[in-house]
Amino acid sequence: MNLAKLIDHTLLKPAATQAQIERLCQEARAYGFASVCVNPVWVKLAKKLLKGSGVKVCTVIGFPLGATPASVKAFEAQQAVKDGADELDMVLNIGALKSADTNTVLKDIKAVRKACPGKVLKVIIETCELTDPEKIVACQLAAQAGADFVKTSTGFSTGGATAKDVALMRKVIPANMQVKASGGVRTWADTQTMLSAGATRIGTSGGVRIVEGK
Repeated sequence: MNLAKLIDHTLLKPAATQAQIERLCQEARAYGFASVCVNPVWVKLAKKLLKGSGVKVCTVIGFPLGATPASVKAFEAQQAVKDGADELDMVLNIGALKSADTNTVLKDIKAVRKACPGKVLKVIIETCELTDPEKIVACQLAAQAGADFVKTSTGFSTGGATAKDVALMRKVIPANMQVKASGGVRTWADTQTMLSAGATRIGTSGGVRIVEGK
């Protein structure tokens, strides 16, 4: 198994500099990661730096709170695609989900799905904010809306990925969907735990350390 091909090499800190994004892309080229995951303002640069490498450009939508209107998320997704994004990780409307307003959550995801046809769409459900029944509903809505992945966390809330959550998500989504474990996955051992639980993609800023087994 080529572990690097399962990793989204991530830098989403608000103070990330151009030099740091350039280094991220250089590392992604060198190690052959699945993608780099960057904030929307860096998509154009990352696309340029990764041309011909086979490494995808992933960005985030409605990040990190998920609390922007569906129309704004859709516009953000359209712009990201225009700038060269191959994959989009959107934060669902967590407040609507916790209010049991499933219609709003579904419309939210569908709006982004419609805005990025042919691109990989991952829905961040922010597991640390949800009860197990809410996690199940979130996964079902993501599937219904046509998402390709469900993802555990933004990494900006009170907790990250757990093996228990990954296993639950894998259990309730259709066979054609995948799980991305993100948030607190920093070591080779963490990565193996998440893959064993059912994740097929790992979001981490520690990709180099992980593939080198450090």
